[in-house]
Amino acid sequence: MLNTDDTTIICIDIQEKLAKIASGKIIQNTIKLMKASAVLNINTIITEQYPKGLGETIPEIKNIKDFLTVEKTTFSAYQTEEFKQKFDKINNKNVLICGIETHICVLQTALDLIKKNYNVYILSDCSASREEYNHNTALELFKNKGGNIITLEIALFEFLKSSKHPNFKEIQSLIK
Repeated sequence: MLNTDDTTIICIDIQEKLAKIASGKIIQNTIKLMKASAVLNINTIITEQYPKGLGETIPEIKNIKDFLTVEKTTFSAYQTEEFKQKFDKINNKNVLICGIETHICVLQTALDLIKKNYNVYILSDCSASREEYNHNTALELFKNKGGNIITLEIALFEFLKSSKHPNFKEIQSLIK
């Protein structure tokens, strides 16, 4: 079960030149996730794969909050020393991952974290690959390796637990 106090969100490579890979719905869902992260004060790390070539995180996400951002050239974020240090310092047991591309950076990061005994979740409706079959194959492989596949709404309502949560209306308004 996801909780705001023991979960880290990792938003992988939603950058200017990569964002076109994802449908508008995937980008909109990721924006909603990041807004919810800001409202619920969930530890969040954004990664940028070689931003000199692929651009920065899209402004719709970058401008929500001053999220912790790490540049990388490794496909698995956990293979980048700066990311590893910042992630390990947070020390949460649950990890919620979204991003581009599902079958490359999202999957490799998720599998590395499973190996380190984290409870890892990929948001299927906040992740994308250029080809749908790569996205689907990555999710199937991830599940077979012990990962959890969920959606944005499942995650948000697990964080809230109840309609009595003080941020319920604000989070509900994001998904309506």
